[in-house]
Amino acid sequence: MKTEAEKRELVKMFQAKINAMQSLGRVSSEVATDNFFPFSEAFPNHTFPVGALHEFSSYEAVSAASTGGFIATLTGKLAKNDGICLWVSREKKVFPPGLKQFGLAPERIIFITTSNQKEMLWIIEEALKCKSLTAVIGEIKQLTFTESRKLQLAVERSGVTGFIHRFMPSGENAVACTARWKITPLQSSFDDDLPGVGHPYWDIQLLKVKNGKPDSWQIGWQNGQFQTFSKENNPISINERHAG
Repeated sequence: MKTEAEKRELVKMFQAKINAMQSLGRVSSEVATDNFFPFSEAFPNHTFPVGALHEFSSYEAVSAASTGGFIATLTGKLAKNDGICLWVSREKKVFPPGLKQFGLAPERIIFITTSNQKEMLWIIEEALKCKSLTAVIGEIKQLTFTESRKLQLAVERSGVTGFIHRFMPSGENAVACTARWKITPLQSSFDDDLPGVGHPYWDIQLLKVKNGKPDSWQIGWQNGQFQTFSKENNPISINERHAG
């Protein structure tokens, strides 16, 4: 006779298998769910999906920069245990040392630049098949449903997490992905009213999520963690709010 704890563990295991079959990603024992709070609350079983395809879209340079920063924070959390990532883009816009601000070590990233659309898709797909990688970031303009389906099948088989950032696409057509996001910048927060760029602060919209609940958040990134802000614009740690 199984105990209640053993039954719950069995249910959790079967649900993880079902999620994987439904393209909802896999549950990784190496990545703590709390690392992605509060976003994880919108997904099935309150678990941020890894081994899945996440799509982002932006139409302005400032939104594209914010999207890149947010993707970097997510990738940093995935790769914190010495993971290796691949970043594919059309131009050399990323300043590698600056990624440290978002918790992503630049030495853990392989950067590839190509302006050829067909070549870029091939690189992204082949990279997503490589089980030695933790995550693949692909900055690409156009993506058909058929092309996205190939990428989704690749992550389902390998367990690699894919972040596809579409900048200035001709249209937001349907693609095969577990989640669709849109990130826009908000006014930065500053330490002690000192001048400067300040800490990034974003409006994060989860527009689509399979079997989950779309949601939105206004969240900043400071001291290596997500933060909300009080009316006085004072940072409040997400982890502290969660613990409370």
